[in-house]
Amino acid sequence: MEFKHISVMYNECIEGLNINPEGIYVDGTLGGAGHSRGILERLTSGKLICNDLDTMAIENAKKVLGDKLDKVIFLHDDYKNLVYNLDQMGIDKVDGILLDLGVSSPQIDDPNRGFSYSKPAPLDMRMDTEQELDAKAVINGYSEEELAKIFFEYGEEKLSRKIARAIVREREKEEITTTDRLANIIERCYPQGYRFKHGHPAKRVFQAVRIEVNGELEGLYDFIYNVALRLKVGGRMAVITFHSLEDRIVKNAFIELEKDCICDKRLPVCVCNKRQEVKIITKKPLVATEEELANNKRAESAKLRIIERV
Repeated sequence: MEFKHISVMYNECIEGLNINPEGIYVDGTLGGAGHSRGILERLTSGKLICNDLDTMAIENAKKVLGDKLDKVIFLHDDYKNLVYNLDQMGIDKVDGILLDLGVSSPQIDDPNRGFSYSKPAPLDMRMDTEQELDAKAVINGYSEEELAKIFFEYGEEKLSRKIARAIVREREKEEITTTDRLANIIERCYPQGYRFKHGHPAKRVFQAVRIEVNGELEGLYDFIYNVALRLKVGGRMAVITFHSLEDRIVKNAFIELEKDCICDKRLPVCVCNKRQEVKIITKKPLVATEEELANNKRAESAKLRIIERV
C-alpha cells in the first residue's frame, strides 16, 4: 500500500522548534516523514534522528528523504526508549525533539492493519508488526473486568461494562477476529436512536484497544519528563497529542518541569533542590487552523505543546 500521510500542524511544529542549522534533532515518531523533511530542509551540518516502531514508515522515509540521507540516523524502536538510544549513540544533549503521538494515516487506511472500525479487517492494531500482542488477543483473551477497565480508562467509554459483557458473550459463540464484527457488537450496545449521535459508537473502544495493544500511555509521563532533560539550553521540544488522556499527561509533565523551588515558603533555605528546567512556550495548546482542517479532518483533535530548555 502506498504510504500517504499529511503532517499535522506542519508549520507550527517547524517554526516552534526554532531550528539551529547545525543542531541535532530527533523525530521520535517518524510516520510519513513530513515533519522530518521540514527539519532536514533547515539543517546544514546538523543531524536528524528518525525513530519509528513501524518498519514500513522507515522504508518509506528512506525514499522521501532520499537526497538528505547523509544527515539522517534511523532507529527502529519505541520512542520511549529514546533516552537509552541517545546514550548508546554517545549523544548527551540534542537541540530539538518532535513527537507526533497520533496513529499515522497509512496505518489507519491500510485495512490489513486493523486500526479502523469503518473497514472490514483482521483485528490487529499493532504499530510494531513484529510484537506478539495484538487486538485479537486483547478482545478474545482479556477477562470481562479487564476489558471494561481499559474501555473506561483508555476510551472514556460510559458503556464500558455493557460492551465488555457483550464481547465476552459473543466470543463464547465464536472467536472475534475482524474489526467489523467487533464494531457491530459495540453498535448493538447503544440504543438505536442514540447510536451515532456523537460519531461512530465504536471509536472509543477502538481507541482503548489500540492504546492497550501499543502501550501508548504506559511510562509516557516519565519519558516526557526525562527526555526533556536531554535538551540543550535553548533547545525545544514539540509534542502533538490526539486525545485528552495523552494531552493531560504531557501537560502535567511540562508543568512539573517548569516549576522552581517547591519548598514551604516559611523555610529559610531551599531543601527540595527542585529547579525550573524548561519554559512553556505554549501557555495554551495550539490547534489546527480552519484551513488545515479543511484539508485534513484527522487534525481535528490535535493539540500541540512546546517547551524550551532553560
